Amino acid sequence: MCCREGPRWARGHCAPSPTLLLGLLMSAAPLGLLGEETRQVSLEVIPDWPGGPQNLLHIRAVGTNSTLHYVWSSMGPPAVLLVATNTPHSTLAVNWSCLLSPEPAGGLTVLPRDSVQFSSALVFTRLLEFDSANTSEASAKPPGKSYPPYSLAEFSWNNITDSLDPATLSATFRGHPIHDPTGAFANGSLAFRVQAFPSSGRPAQAPRLLHSADTCQLEVALVGACPRGNRSLFGLEVVTLGQGPECPSVQEQHSIDDEYAPAVFQLDQLVWGSLPSGFVQWRPVAFSQRQRGRDSALPCQASPVCLTLEYPLPQSPIVRAFFGSQTNFCAFNLTFGAPTGPGYWDEHYLSWSMLLGVGTPPVDSLSPLILGIMAVALGAPGLMLLAGGVVLLLGHKQCSEYQPIN
Repeated sequence: MCCREGPRWARGHCAPSPTLLLGLLMSAAPLGLLGEETRQVSLEVIPDWPGGPQNLLHIRAVGTNSTLHYVWSSMGPPAVLLVATNTPHSTLAVNWSCLLSPEPAGGLTVLPRDSVQFSSALVFTRLLEFDSANTSEASAKPPGKSYPPYSLAEFSWNNITDSLDPATLSATFRGHPIHDPTGAFANGSLAFRVQAFPSSGRPAQAPRLLHSADTCQLEVALVGACPRGNRSLFGLEVVTLGQGPECPSVQEQHSIDDEYAPAVFQLDQLVWGSLPSGFVQWRPVAFSQRQRGRDSALPCQASPVCLTLEYPLPQSPIVRAFFGSQTNFCAFNLTFGAPTGPGYWDEHYLSWSMLLGVGTPPVDSLSPLILGIMAVALGAPGLMLLAGGVVLLLGHKQCSEYQPIN
């Protein structure tokens, strides 16, 4: 086991550390310091050995009394660590000799350790593909014959420095299989675009998820890859850390407002523990065209979150580096599309977005358009009742002024 002490970006050896603090996984400390309106956000590609691949991205979002650390990496399968602290001065320390070793535990540390209020991780392990040509039920599980999945741990990824954009606080991991005997990815790629936000708002493109300074957005895009079937559906296997013997839950929220995502009245979110805590939030919709209009919207179905006992999962070095020998993993699948309607086969394009954050998940309020419609709908009957009352009152008054003739 590697040690956890040492200077930031330390590459040498360090003194032995105490037992790994696996309790960082789900701290019971309150997150009342989160929920800040604005944060000072910085993106940094953490340098590896000279000449090595640049594939470790650190997003640091500093508030008045707290700091959020997002550590994204394509070492092994794409993964992200989410760590929240109760100080604006916390830092990330990387010990490369530990991180690149067969036993990377201790290679990543957020200091000071006692400032950590919450920590967890997501790992994107496999790209799934199904042949839905002979499937008529949109809700069928699985949605057709399963092809051998693509292991994302066996992808080759770009140098993240080339896509770093400080202006938009974004970067993109783009990869393709190392071994591609059929040439399915000869002109295609799978991309993970990461973006942080200094304040609240909405992106210009659908599904226009409401973000805050406590969130980070991931956009997954499959572009140009040749499907193995005429009507292939794609999906993602997502792995996270369990809460003791339990897995985090997926909750559904429904609304009468679809202004920001036409024809989508639902918001799904995975929550680690009771709120406020960490969360993943997404709309159950993907898109088969870059314009992301209603005519290219695809349903997104999520399977239940279950403990992964059936097969060994690809290991993420950064997850093992931070949490140690954590074996309680939970997984769920996201499937995009249906046997009928638009699909990846239209333009060989698929995109899906999610938010990752800490604290209370952003909640959509009713849009001005819906509020106006409600005001008209509720106000019109009231005006009619008022007018009717005035008519009755005036009529009664006129009748009371009648003088009988003797």
